[in-house]
Amino acid sequence: MALPEVTTREEWLRARKDLLVREKELTRAQDALAADRRRLPMVQVTTDHRFTGPDGEVGLLDLFAGRDQLVVQHVMFDPSWDEVCPSCTAALDELSDGLLRHLNARRTTFTAVSRAPYGKLAASAAARGWTFPWVSSHGSRFNHDFHATLDPGVAPVQLNHRDADELRAAGMGWALEQPGEVPGYSCFLTDGGRVFHTYSTFARGTEQLGGAYAFLDMTALGRQEAWQEPHDRVPDARGAVPNFAD
Repeated sequence: MALPEVTTREEWLRARKDLLVREKELTRAQDALAADRRRLPMVQVTTDHRFTGPDGEVGLLDLFAGRDQLVVQHVMFDPSWDEVCPSCTAALDELSDGLLRHLNARRTTFTAVSRAPYGKLAASAAARGWTFPWVSSHGSRFNHDFHATLDPGVAPVQLNHRDADELRAAGMGWALEQPGEVPGYSCFLTDGGRVFHTYSTFARGTEQLGGAYAFLDMTALGRQEAWQEPHDRVPDARGAVPNFAD
């Protein structure tokens, strides 16, 4: 196995500082990208999407649990499957009660959504010791409308924001041939009882997640700290937050 070159502490420090310059460039580029993500326009959701959870049938607004924002993880679990997708399972295993509490403290709720009937979700969660919110969209168009299920018989196929022509041009025409589940995340914002879709990410876009800040960076309100842009997304009641952004 090839290992890094062995050097002196002084040479290591020089190399580390050179790398730090590039790391800072990436951090600031990511901050700028997150700010542009918060500037994305949003679309009002007018469809009355229905879900089934532990307390029975609920609507999309109910999933917010009284908070301003909702992050949905589209978990691959086709109604005909007996088990949840292994890669989605790996991601869900990394969720913690602490992460969910931190999201909640920033007025943001996390919920997993799958198309399998709720009984299958509940059984999978119990077998794995999962306690995060997980509801079923079985029988609804929710997954299709937000492109987490590809089925041209239900809705025009769009994979990672590419339509049929763009997929064929990219050599990904296979996505149009048969129905399938897609992993991803979608973010929603509520205002005055209305629900708005603000963001969705799929494919390698899901790799950005790791901790509450990464989830919050996908949302319209962001981290809700004083340093972030645009500045008017910081709740007045929160007050000044120390600038640890550098």
